[in-house]
Amino acid sequence: MNKLMGSMEEAVQDIGDGASLVVGGFGLCGIPEHLIAALRKRGTRQLTVISNNCGVDDWGLGLLLANKQINKMVSSYVGENKTFEKQFLSGELEVELVPQGTLAERLRAGGAGIPGFYTASGVGTLVAEGKEHKTFDGRTYVLERALTADFALVKAWKADAAGNLVFRKTSRNFNPLAAAAGNITIAEAEEIVETGGLDPDEIHTPGIYVQRVVRGIGYQKRIERLTVRSS
Repeated sequence: MNKLMGSMEEAVQDIGDGASLVVGGFGLCGIPEHLIAALRKRGTRQLTVISNNCGVDDWGLGLLLANKQINKMVSSYVGENKTFEKQFLSGELEVELVPQGTLAERLRAGGAGIPGFYTASGVGTLVAEGKEHKTFDGRTYVLERALTADFALVKAWKADAAGNLVFRKTSRNFNPLAAAAGNITIAEAEEIVETGGLDPDEIHTPGIYVQRVVRGIGYQKRIERLTVRSS
């Protein structure tokens, strides 16, 4: 099946107001920057976004935030975005903070069709309030529900027309988890090859999880916070 799309705009054309998204990437590494830009251009509003963080003020998911397209964020880290802080403190943005490992496992469970699991992370904190607790072998655990979304946006290094994806180095962070957790998964890739052109042993996300593939041209290698030492 050929899943190639003609443009980023075509790939996101049916993401409507009120949709939920799970977005791959960690910080600014491995983010689907072109799909995010296309969604910003489309102007879709009241989005619920599940992602490790929300980019920075002028890049990544921060672009959607600055344009007031995001209604709720489910994240584990939000410390690099002043717009995020402002909208949260003013009540414009609903936020669900999730421990990073728990966020990863909630997405993995969603992609695997597992409705929930117990974890010790967050027990005794605000994260655990209102959730079911259970004791195993003398230790208390809290029930966490799986996460899925209407759409998943991910960034791959290579893809083929059947939707098989290969991620490069540290961009293989939340991308495979996000790809499996979306009802409709849209992947942008730096390089697209013919079906059969990828070594099966190198495929990280099988095409069965991916519905749309589009090629991205020109990527920025941005760093959230540059730290240097004196010579």
